Amino acid sequence: MDIRIGIVQSMKELDVELPDDADHDQIKRDVEAALESDKVLWLTDRKGRRVGVPAQRIAYVEFAKSASERVVGFGNA
Repeated sequence: MDIRIGIVQSMKELDVELPDDADHDQIKRDVEAALESDKVLWLTDRKGRRVGVPAQRIAYVEFAKSASERVVGFGNA
């Protein structure tokens, strides 16, 4: 699962690739809890790196399928 986070007053987005076994509902609850409490949202990516985003800087959060499932190039569909 991938999460794309828009940052307030920034043209760039933060893309985090979560492990395949990540619980979508739990991640959503974590995002909501961080936004409600105005704390830091902490996520751990596939490689074990921790990413923290201050809740007051989050403009939006987008959940998507894993990047490995995307098709790139001129392959047969």
